[in-house]
Amino acid sequence: MQSHRRPLLRVLAFSLLCWGCSSSSPTSPPDSGTVTPGWDGTAVPLEEWGDVFDAGTPSACRMVEDAGAGVECGDLATFELSGCDRASLARVPAMGIFSGVSGALAMQGDAGTFLVGGPVEQLRREDGTLYASVRYTTKRNAHMRVAFAACEAPTSEQVKGCLVTCREGVFSGLERGDFNQLGKSDGTPEASGGLQRISESFVPLGMPADVYVTHDHAYVVSLDHPHGEGGLTVFDVSDRAHPVLKKVIHLDGDSYWNAVWSKGDTLYVASKAHGVLVFDIHQPADPQLLRAVPGGDPLNVHTLFLDGDLLYAMSQAPTPSILVFDVRAPSAPVLLQRIVIPLPPEASALSYPHDAFAYQGRLYVNHMGDGYVVLDATQPTTSRELGAYRFTDSYSHANALGTFAGRTIAFEGGEGVAAHLRVLDVTDPAHIVKIGEYSLGTYSIHNMILRGTTLYIAYYQEGLRVLDVSNPTQPREIAHYATYRDSDPFRIGDLFEGAIGIRVPGDGFVYLVDTSRGLLVFKEL
Repeated sequence: MQSHRRPLLRVLAFSLLCWGCSSSSPTSPPDSGTVTPGWDGTAVPLEEWGDVFDAGTPSACRMVEDAGAGVECGDLATFELSGCDRASLARVPAMGIFSGVSGALAMQGDAGTFLVGGPVEQLRREDGTLYASVRYTTKRNAHMRVAFAACEAPTSEQVKGCLVTCREGVFSGLERGDFNQLGKSDGTPEASGGLQRISESFVPLGMPADVYVTHDHAYVVSLDHPHGEGGLTVFDVSDRAHPVLKKVIHLDGDSYWNAVWSKGDTLYVASKAHGVLVFDIHQPADPQLLRAVPGGDPLNVHTLFLDGDLLYAMSQAPTPSILVFDVRAPSAPVLLQRIVIPLPPEASALSYPHDAFAYQGRLYVNHMGDGYVVLDATQPTTSRELGAYRFTDSYSHANALGTFAGRTIAFEGGEGVAAHLRVLDVTDPAHIVKIGEYSLGTYSIHNMILRGTTLYIAYYQEGLRVLDVSNPTQPREIAHYATYRDSDPFRIGDLFEGAIGIRVPGDGFVYLVDTSRGLLVFKEL
């Protein structure tokens, strides 16, 4: 997950020493596919249209910039609603989370009401009226107000209206669009395809983001969140149906931990403050912090990827880079190089290595606003770009690789409104071709795991999605589990809530992290 928030209208290798060989640990098989029945390798290249979202027919509301004396920008009186079917607003339930391109309106009773992620200052719910506003101050001390007035409700699960932004009391933007209700509050998650949840464990630290499973223990890392600071939570999962909380670890001033991986009896945690934290887990239930690497100045490491004896650490700041560590001695990583990918002039300012996947001598990098970049990784101390897949407004976020019918196929996911799964033939990195897609509309993918010809996706509000990709040109959903429920604690309708972290370690189970519900364990299909 990215550590920044989007603007409102956008919503917001092999060598003689076997460098990069895949781990042979039975609990941590490579996340790749090698079986390819049903596809002969032929594909029709698909045109790239970017991440397109159709918000439907705009509502009839509009903004009145000069509504008279005593009327403040964003007040209900500044919305012109005469052309709206306001009687239909009676269909809207009193509680629920409605989310759209511009953010969300979350009405949760005693838990409060939130608009685009902040607590509402004003809420009006009466016949023909649904209005909410929120105020906040930016990091540069600008005073902002966001207000929403509903225009109509075509169904009980959809609200159309106008969202206005005011800066220092002056109108600065208007957007029309749909707000659709997220998960229901009846406590019964929707499931299909025989996907069976066998346990659920709340994570007491911050907002859970990632999980790694080894030694019959699940290690869940969390981010700092308004309801609490992050850290590491350890569960004994020797009985997958009844996980037992064993330990929580929180470090003052260093608790934004976004990713976790393990090699042998060593656990690696991605820290926003100190790079990679190295823990000894000889006693699996009692991790002991050994050191932070590479040491020195503060370093923001966001994600990790382990490939045999190489650990890749993707860093956002102070310089966007990929740190490559020799972990032949797992508890004492040695820094081999820092890879900085040059940015083309047209690259987004939000361009940094968010995630990476090492496969057959190449490193496939999700370089956010710079797209999907392929590097030569045959030598651990040097690297060079082999090719890239870029398009306007790309936001490459996660990926997984496999071999299908002799072709190297990448499954690449973006993050943001309508960002989705792309299937890319990367056999020739200099000429990458899109051959398939899978999308669920507004929401986006956070992470994914490929096992054989089955792709498991943590799809934020859309929950856990399982695809048959034996024919990668036609990804086919075979199962899903909707983890998102309005009634869960801390839900505010943020675009980046829901299913976020996932592992399928080959022990017969799927481990999913949800930002509110915590650790969910499923039977593997």
